[in-house]
Amino acid sequence: MREFVDESIEPVEFKSTWKRERSLASNESQTKEISLQDAATQSFKTFNQEVQSDLKDERYSLHTVNLDHQKLAAFLQKVEPMVMRYLGKNLKSRAFDDVSDLSEKTLDTVTCVHTLNSNDLNLQFQVTGLSWNSTGSTLAASYGRFDHEDWCTHKAAICTWNLDRRSVKEDKPDTFIDSSCCLMSLEFHPANPAWLAGGNFNGEVILWDLSREDDLVLATSGIGDESHREPVSKVYWITDQSPKMKNYNIVSVSGDGKILIWSIDLKKGKLRQLKSFLLMNKDLPRSMKVRGVRSDKEVGVTCISFSHEDPDLFVLGSESGCLFKCSLHSNESHKKSSDQAYSPVTFTFNPHHGPVHSVDCSKFHRHAFLSSGMDQSLRLYNMLQAPPVLIIEPGEGYIYSSKWSPTRPAIFAAVSEKGNLLIYDLHSGNMTPIHKLEASPNKVPVYSLQFNSQQKRILATGDGQGYIRVYRLPEKLTSLIVQDNEVLEEIMNTGSD
Repeated sequence: MREFVDESIEPVEFKSTWKRERSLASNESQTKEISLQDAATQSFKTFNQEVQSDLKDERYSLHTVNLDHQKLAAFLQKVEPMVMRYLGKNLKSRAFDDVSDLSEKTLDTVTCVHTLNSNDLNLQFQVTGLSWNSTGSTLAASYGRFDHEDWCTHKAAICTWNLDRRSVKEDKPDTFIDSSCCLMSLEFHPANPAWLAGGNFNGEVILWDLSREDDLVLATSGIGDESHREPVSKVYWITDQSPKMKNYNIVSVSGDGKILIWSIDLKKGKLRQLKSFLLMNKDLPRSMKVRGVRSDKEVGVTCISFSHEDPDLFVLGSESGCLFKCSLHSNESHKKSSDQAYSPVTFTFNPHHGPVHSVDCSKFHRHAFLSSGMDQSLRLYNMLQAPPVLIIEPGEGYIYSSKWSPTRPAIFAAVSEKGNLLIYDLHSGNMTPIHKLEASPNKVPVYSLQFNSQQKRILATGDGQGYIRVYRLPEKLTSLIVQDNEVLEEIMNTGSD
């Protein structure tokens, strides 16, 4: 059988019998030369001519004043202090701070005007407390950590920023105060803008003077038997108990159950203990007492707030979740000795289901106070009854701080574990926040919150990485509405029925 093989065959051509080669020719043509011509035209001629009216002959007479330079100098010397004083007041005045800015796109927007932090702290500390000074110009922040498992070895700090300056260095504080351990709380003096009180992890209460250049520490409680044995949860300024009530004392509370009142001895640079209280197991409601636990065993205090109308009345929040109404003169007649600490409790409220993180008494209603805690709820209480009149559960995780607005009775704010700032308006009738903002750049928990009582449109928050955000509130949230008092009163009365 023959195999298949490749075969190459020569091509074959067949010439066309009808197609012929085409002949080609080239030719050129040209038009006549194009002629161009320019010509100028003008519609009219112009010329300039100067004219001047005749100068009217007027005669002026100069009358000189007979000036007594000595009397003028005496007058200026007399009025200068008063004029300078009022110019100074005008410079610091906040009278026009809340005049509506018509250039704003909306009158209902909460805007972040500053994001502050200290580069020296490297985001390793939490903002444990915030406070505005008495002029409202300077914001102070205490830095520390809430997650200690043992002794504190951190090198923390207090930082301050003057936000009235034209150029604010947001990552570089004006004042940086080193601390040998974590600082857990702070509070500016109510009248002196340079005095700042704080409490640290070791239980020490310290008073600083920011106007000094070298050693800023004015006085300290030291560490000992008369001081706290646990971290200082909060510090608070109160007027002294003298008839004139011109001086201020410091109140400190701690996880050791102590409520201590300190006077300031500037000559010796010490804080001297005036009075001590102890929150004890016997103060707990019967349902929370544990069998076998001593009645005098201390209960840790987490927060404190004083009434704005009664200087002796205050509210305590505790690690147990209980809330207590207390008095500075509750059991003085029962003291056996001047060294004995006694309980200040006069009434117990229904507890939170976990530690209480903050309490805040209303300045507009003598019986109203806010609380928030680990049970993820915000509560409004009436001082005259145990159960809360209102419970709000935002669904934001732990609520670390809640504060009343200093200008509107029905407005309050809170900060949460999810890193949000929540602003509520009781007047709206809706228990959802009217504003919800991300208060942490990296969405970490926000621990601190503070309204500015002098610049009423300013609010500050502090988060778990050391960032502080300063917000400007719209006029709608800061201008007093008459119905606010009625709404708050109605809620308080409804709960007591």
